[in-house]
Amino acid sequence: MHELSIFVDESGDFGNYAKHSPYYVVTMVFHDQSVDISKQLDILNENLRNRGYGNTAIHSEPLIRREEIYENVPPNERRALFSKLYYFVLHSDIKYKTFLYEKIHYEDDMKLQAKMAKDLSFFLRNHRDYFQEFDKVIVYYDNGQRQITRMLNAVLATELTDFEMRKVHPVNYRLFQAADLLCTLALLQQRYDANSLTRSDLLMFHSRNDLRKDFLKRIKEKEFRD
Repeated sequence: MHELSIFVDESGDFGNYAKHSPYYVVTMVFHDQSVDISKQLDILNENLRNRGYGNTAIHSEPLIRREEIYENVPPNERRALFSKLYYFVLHSDIKYKTFLYEKIHYEDDMKLQAKMAKDLSFFLRNHRDYFQEFDKVIVYYDNGQRQITRMLNAVLATELTDFEMRKVHPVNYRLFQAADLLCTLALLQQRYDANSLTRSDLLMFHSRNDLRKDFLKRIKEKEFRD
């Protein structure tokens, strides 16, 4: 059976626009299960084990902001962890699609949800030939926000022949952590474009140019083209 795995993560909330939370981001990571990425996965897991993070999920935004378990981790160590996950994504045969919304343009969360559903439907229809190659699609999401769970079920039931939703625990799936990383990179791209990188961003990535050259530019190679 030809199977596609889709890992979904989001960044932001459905509350009103606020300066500290101007965007809502959803990223989908696509992995054709017939394509072996075990070598890349083994390399990542070994690198993380060697740094003492073998049994933890890498959360990209807290990593940048020095929050949670990263509170006392030096910037270069945090950058190294971010880089290990980043190069796993870059060197693995996977694709991704990110949907980013500036919340100031939506009157309420219902309008935002409707726009997201419309965009996802258009994306799936635009790539119908690709998705029809698979006998089954399994979607992994942590059910972090019920609006996303509801939207995914509604749209996928309409657009795909056969799909299954599974609740994921982030620590168990590096590809789910990859989706988290790609959400963070989308937000970094927005801050880069607006020349509004934070002190934490610059401390982690050294400079605007290093961020663009080392992370933002190359990751676009993996993006699902419309």
